[in-house]
Amino acid sequence: MDAFRKQASKLRDQVAKQQHFSAVIKQFSGSGYESSDVVVIDEVEMQRHQHMEKLYRATRAGRDFQKEIVKAGETFTAIGYKHIETGTKLSEECCRYGAENNSDNILAKAASVYGDARKHVEKETEELNRLLSSQVLDPLRQMINGPPLEDARHLAQRYSRMRQEAETHKEEISRRQARVRESPTAENVAKLHAAEAKMQELKANMAVLGKEASAALAAVDAQQQRLTFQRLVSMVESEKTFHLRVAAIFGEIENEIVSDRQKKESAPPVVISQNGSEKTMYFLAEAMHPYYGESEKELSFSKGDFIVVRKVSQTGWSEGECNGKAGWFPSGYVEKRQRIPSSNLAGEVY
Repeated sequence: MDAFRKQASKLRDQVAKQQHFSAVIKQFSGSGYESSDVVVIDEVEMQRHQHMEKLYRATRAGRDFQKEIVKAGETFTAIGYKHIETGTKLSEECCRYGAENNSDNILAKAASVYGDARKHVEKETEELNRLLSSQVLDPLRQMINGPPLEDARHLAQRYSRMRQEAETHKEEISRRQARVRESPTAENVAKLHAAEAKMQELKANMAVLGKEASAALAAVDAQQQRLTFQRLVSMVESEKTFHLRVAAIFGEIENEIVSDRQKKESAPPVVISQNGSEKTMYFLAEAMHPYYGESEKELSFSKGDFIVVRKVSQTGWSEGECNGKAGWFPSGYVEKRQRIPSSNLAGEVY
């Protein structure tokens, strides 16, 4: 029987050593807060452990999300500087083309206008990059690498290691209690009391460290949430302002370029005077809408006036006379009434 007890005791010691070795390996191989569903001390400690594990994961997820924002922001700024380089070169080429072809040329003028506007666009891009760096990337980098996060996580990791030690020590107490039951010698009892005293010390230290680590992690988690939200808002506002300003710049140059083209295309045509002896059929038209000429070449009239139309152009303009004045006007403003031989108007003013 004694031999059997000694063999059983030896096996228990081997198992205990194996468990202790596994716990040590787990302790030093873990890279963070170790998850465990074992009640080491009591339910209060278990709840603290679960809450701390949740906070640890939350701060890790918050840090990883901040890193992704920084990574994206750095890519945005790199692309932005590339756009600035490309846009500046295009601006110079447009301005050069406009200057070298400076004449009554729609394309040359449009190129000059676009080149000048492109300079303002690149300034807005540079300002966006500056805002992203100063208001988004720098604050996030500072928190990612800052002491508060690292200190809080180190406290949690210390608590995790202490908890693993307490878990191993609890198993040690169970083994010593079994030895005392088998052999209640003074030595075994003394070792059991020493193990229980150490367990009480671990319990007290865990209570203090647990509260400190939980408070630190909770503070960091709240700061992460607040700062990351603020930086996201700053990013949205910066990009919104950038796109609105760029849209306004392009809106202005579009209006200017299109307006110049429309004026060029819709201007009254230049017509060489015909021989006075040539017979041409004119017609009488009534004004359906008032028209106010914008230049000396254009004819003004009121609704209901009668106009002698002498020429109709394919550009949508007509030339005629009304109230002793002659000029061009939009064809759509009048309606034809009757034809008049040009010989009947030989004495009229043109």
